[in-house]
Parts: sequence; structure tokens; C-alpha cells
Amino acid sequence: MVASAVLPVHAQTWTKQPFDDKFRQLEEILPTPNDYRTGSGAPGHKYWQQQADYTIQVKLDEEEKRVTGSETITYTNNSPDRLSYLWLQLDQNRFDKNSDYNLSMRAQTRYVLKPSNAGDKQSLKDFRGRTSRQNFEGGYQISNLKGANGKPLRHIINKTMMRIDLDQPLLPGQQFSFSLDWEYNMVEAKTHGGRGGYECFEKDGNCIFLVAQWFPRMAVYDDVNGWQNKQFLGRGEFSLEFGNYEISYDVPADHIVASTGTLVNPEQVLSGPQQDRLKRAETAKKPVMIVTEKEARANEEDDTSKRKVWTFKADNVRDVAWASSRKFLWDAWGVKSGDNTVLAMSYYPQEGNPLWERYSTQAIAHTIEQYNKYSFDYPYPVAISVNGPVGGMEYPMMTFNGPRPEIDKEDESKRTYSRRTKYGLISVIIHEIGHIYFPMIVNSDERQWTWMDEGLNTYLQFLAEQAWEENYPSRRGEPRKIIDYMVSAKQVPIMTNSESILQFGNNAYGKPATALNILRETIMGRELFDYAFREYSQRWKFKRPMPADFFRTMEDASAVDLDWFWRGWFYSTDHVDISIDDVRFMQVNTDDPEIEAEWKRERHEAAPRSLTEQRNEELHRRVDDYSELKDFYNEHDEFTVSPKNTKDAEGKLKPYEEWERELLETEGNFYLLDFSNVGGLVMPIILAIEYDNGDVEELRIPAEVWRQDPKQASIQLWREEVITQVTVDPHWETADADISNNFFPRKILPSRLELFKDKKKRNLMKEMQSEE
Repeated sequence: MVASAVLPVHAQTWTKQPFDDKFRQLEEILPTPNDYRTGSGAPGHKYWQQQADYTIQVKLDEEEKRVTGSETITYTNNSPDRLSYLWLQLDQNRFDKNSDYNLSMRAQTRYVLKPSNAGDKQSLKDFRGRTSRQNFEGGYQISNLKGANGKPLRHIINKTMMRIDLDQPLLPGQQFSFSLDWEYNMVEAKTHGGRGGYECFEKDGNCIFLVAQWFPRMAVYDDVNGWQNKQFLGRGEFSLEFGNYEISYDVPADHIVASTGTLVNPEQVLSGPQQDRLKRAETAKKPVMIVTEKEARANEEDDTSKRKVWTFKADNVRDVAWASSRKFLWDAWGVKSGDNTVLAMSYYPQEGNPLWERYSTQAIAHTIEQYNKYSFDYPYPVAISVNGPVGGMEYPMMTFNGPRPEIDKEDESKRTYSRRTKYGLISVIIHEIGHIYFPMIVNSDERQWTWMDEGLNTYLQFLAEQAWEENYPSRRGEPRKIIDYMVSAKQVPIMTNSESILQFGNNAYGKPATALNILRETIMGRELFDYAFREYSQRWKFKRPMPADFFRTMEDASAVDLDWFWRGWFYSTDHVDISIDDVRFMQVNTDDPEIEAEWKRERHEAAPRSLTEQRNEELHRRVDDYSELKDFYNEHDEFTVSPKNTKDAEGKLKPYEEWERELLETEGNFYLLDFSNVGGLVMPIILAIEYDNGDVEELRIPAEVWRQDPKQASIQLWREEVITQVTVDPHWETADADISNNFFPRKILPSRLELFKDKKKRNLMKEMQSEE
């Protein structure tokens, strides 16, 4: 008996090739579809979400910069589960000096970022913020927590979360009402940062109060995570339930209040002319001043101890924010949204003009017009932009936006603004008003997935900016603007928890926005993309989508397999760099000896002559003196066709079928184009092919060309014309990081040489003498 041969393990390994399947489907990553969320990306037939309704009374203490409130919450359990406790978010506890937010904040000195023997450096602004946060008495003081029956409720506060223990489980379909009182000190926005706070003007002592994350709110309970109880660390924003609100704001009588919702008592807080202007604004052809600059300046000079209560109602919102100041000018304009009229409104101090009066409300109206085209009609009665100390932040119907002109200290009438300030104001208003769509209506989980609101919204912001004016200076959206980030160090995938993201703006805003723009323009095409994106928006408005719901809907509504795209752009840190390595030119070998010999002769004659041959042109040859030395081989070169060659060729072709012989007569030019994927991110190969007759052809090779080998790919082309140049990504549409390898033949690309002057060495003795 002969034993069978067994290869050594290492020999078997040598025969295997590593394979990175960039087109592997995402089923292993995405959650399994169920009755709540389908495989198509749509809500399932058993989809549910909770509801939390609020009645709130709040008082602003302008002198102490303190907010005091009482609220009643009615919580409806629409889930199929029995709940034995409820969780609330206590976002103001972030400002407690012992909060996880403060204690886990990493230092940003030069020593941390780049060790140096010269010691640490830190900006004055950063130093002020960090020291003030460690001394500020922030966070809620909560009291009088009780049920509807008046009995105290057992509870425990865990940092920015509070659990209420129920005496009886809350069954499916049941409601539970409870109330509590609370108060906290407001932060100065410029010192502490954050998404709200106050700003006081040195000139007149008056303040603007932007109030956000200001009341204890119900945490989310959903089918994916159960209770969403991740602590608030400052960056991962909010996951909230929809509900109906009635809020009363007790403020100084000369204040103007802006709030999420509709003002229900204008006759008690506005003058008669102001009420008339507000009504007229609904049908006006341009914004109408509700509170004029003259009235605002009069309020600034007022010194009253009287107070007013402004009452607002808001239905089907996930949050409420408000602003209060005696400095506010206020304008409004009715904007059509489907069959409804939306009051676009702006509140700003006179220090914001001339920018704010000219651009703010127009930018609101423009955003609604553009976002409606790509998602759904804006459903709320108002949309508000408020100027204050917060650079940009969003809430239902309400946004805070920061840019102002520069005012001359000697002459207040002299006001200027930079190009960056102008377009920064328009862009931030578009962005923040856009957030009312995403995530205030399409209610994604900001605490977990920043890109689902910031990235999607930044993409739509880019579309809206481009519709504002030609050559609008958009910061994000164009593929070429994301390249530096894509090749940078210390990256994480887009699919990273909000608190763990590195290079936050590029990762959560820029990269997903650029990916969607590329998906629309290059991968899917505008028609398919716009339909699918609108389908996602419609499916999930007033509901809570997860990443899988977006990925699946975009594929479901377009019939385009995008798993490779999500895997590359959202789950990896690969970048785009496709190199064209070679272009090989060929023509069909006809197997006709006469034709092939002539082809070889032409190639031989076209070859460069060697230097020796060139110098030997005048060399005297012996055969020129003795002709008898010339024989048969002097008359027939190596390309001469013999009868035997002809006969052999006929014999070779004899077994060929007719169609095979016809193929040998094919005329034209064949090209093999070789590509390598240097960056690792598979993408379509976009080619501009130039021909010797001056024509240019654009060819789009789908990304699937990489499916069997993600590192190298070759394609074959047949053309009648002669190719002279091939360019990869000629429109810079794929974020290709290195354009130097995008040409065949290679091109010399222009650049700049920057010269600099050597620094002189320090002469301490000379410095000391000059001071004398």
C-alpha cells in the first residue's frame, strides 16, 4: 500500500492568495429585519414609539442669570413592554464642575499635541473656559418630584440621567403623569461654550438669553436599544421623544421672547401695532418688521420691574428652545410650504445689522424652499433664526446663529463685514434651519450617530447653497475639499459613536456630505438618488430611523447595490486613489504572412536608430566595392514571405470556422488599460479618452470592475481612432487623492516653489544694549 502524498502546511499556504472582498454584503453587520424595521428600510407594520407631553412654567431671573421652572410630564407607553421605571435626561448636569463632561475633558496644550522642550502653550480662550468650568456652580437643583396623586416618587440621579421607580409597572397603552420643580444657573456662553447661555453687552448692560436643554426631558425608549441612557458628555447630542407642549415664560416686561411653537397670547405681550404687523407678515411680499429698531432701542433704555408671561403651544415636537431679550428686533415673512404658510422669523439685536435684516429671514425662506424639494414639505407653523452668543444650534422651529458685522468702536454707524462673515451667516442659517428637517422631524439618534443628522443635513445644505447664487463658496460637499482629511492620520470611520469621533467636523459633517454628493452625481445619478432620498425622508419623518434604515432604503428605492459604497465610505478609513499604470496598444494578428511581414517591417523602420548607426552612415562598406559579395540574402530581408510561409498559414487557418476567420480580419485598435487601487477605496473609474483626431470620449467604468481583485483591474477597449491620452477622474468627482497618477502618458503638473528667509540667530547682547 502506497501512502498518499501530503503537502506540508507551509506549501499549502503558499498557494493561497489573500482576498479582501470590498463587495461583501452588509447583512452580517446590519441588524436583522423584524416587525418593527423591515429589510427594505421602511418602518414595519408593528413599528411604535413613545410619547411625552409637557406643561411647563418657567421664570427667567435676569439679574441672577438663573432659570426656575415647574413641569408636568404625561408619558404614554406605546411599546409592547412593561416598564417598571422611567429615565429622564438632565442635560444641565453637564455643567456641574464634577461632571463626566468636565472631568474627562482632555487637555489641548502643545505638550499633549506635540511634545516640546519649550513647555506648554494654551490659548487664552481655552484656558478661560477650562478654569471657569471647574468653578461654576452648574447643574439642576430638583425638588418636589411627585406623581399625579401627589405622592413623592422614588428616584435616583446618575450624573446626567435620572431614574424614576414606579410603584406599579406601566403597561402597554397606559399613561403616567408626574411633576417636578427645578432650577439652575445659566452659563455665560462665551466662557463655558455649549448650546445655550447668555451674552451681555458692555455698552448698555443688556443681555441676550438663549435657553436650551433647559428642562428635564424624557429619555428615549425604543425597539433597538431599550432605554437610551448614554451619559451626556457634550458632543453626542440628543435622542428624544415626540410630544405636545404648552409653555409659559415669565420674563421682564420689556423682553421679547422667541420660542418653539405658536404664540397663543399676543394680545397680552405685544402692542396693537405689533399684532397688526404680525398678521400682515403672513401675506407680505417681503419680511415685515414686527419689533422695529426704534422700539428695540426704547426697550433697551427701559428700566422696569414689571414682568410679562408669554405662552406658546407646540404640537408633535421632540424638544423646545427659547430666547429672551429686550434688545431684539423682530421681523417675519409668510412662506408657502405645500398648502400651508410658515412664518419665517428672525430675532436679533441692532448690532446684527445690516447683515441680519437683509439675509436672515431670506435664508430661512430659501432653506424651506430647497429642503422641501428633496425631502418633504416643512410641516410646522414657524421657523425662527435668533442671533446671540451661540454660533449655530438647532431645535424644533428654532435656531441660534452667531455671525455679526464688525462695528467701529468710535463710530457705531460704521459697520463692515467680511466675505466669510456674510456667507458664514447665510450658511449657518441654512444649516440650522435644515436641522429642523434632520433630526428634529426625521428623528435620528444624535447621541449615537452624529452623521445621521449632521452629514445628511450638510449634504442638503450644499444643495441649498448652490441654489442661492452662482459660485457660492460652500465649505463642504465638493469631493476635492475632503481629500486632505481622507489622507490624514488619526481617522476613525464615519460609523463611530459621537463621543469617540476624531476630527469631528470632517468626519461627521464633511465626509458623509461628500459621500452623498458623490453617490448622487457619480454612482446613482440624480434621478435615482433624489427619489430614494425623498423616500427615506418621507418614510421616517416623525419617526426614529437607524443607520440600517437609511442604507436599506437608498438601495430599496433605487435598485442599486450600495453595500460596497457604505462599507468603503462609512465603515472604513480608506481613501480614493486610482492610478492608471499602463495603456497597451494592439491590433489583431491576421495570420496573413504578407500583412504581418509588412507590419513588422514598418515597426522595424520606425524604431529609433542607434547612435552607432547614425555615426556609421558615412562609413565605406566593402560590398560596395565588390558587388560579387552580394547574394540572395542581400535581396531578401528577414521580413520576406516565402511560399512555405504562405502554405503554413493556409494550413493553420484550415480548421477555423468562417466567423473565426472573419475575426482575424477585424480592423481597428485594441487597448488594454491597467489600473491599481492605491488608496484602497473602490470606486468607479471615470475616464476621459483623447484621440488623435481631437475627439474626447468620456467612459464610466462601474465600481464592480474591482469585485474580483480590489487592488488591480484591467479593461479592454476597441476603437477605430488612435488614443493619445487617458485621464482618470477628469472632473475631480471621486475625491481622488493623487492626480499625478491619473494620466497616461504621465503629465508634468505645475506647482509652486515657496522661498523663505532664514531666521537670524538671537543676539542677546545686542538686544540688551538697544534697550539702554
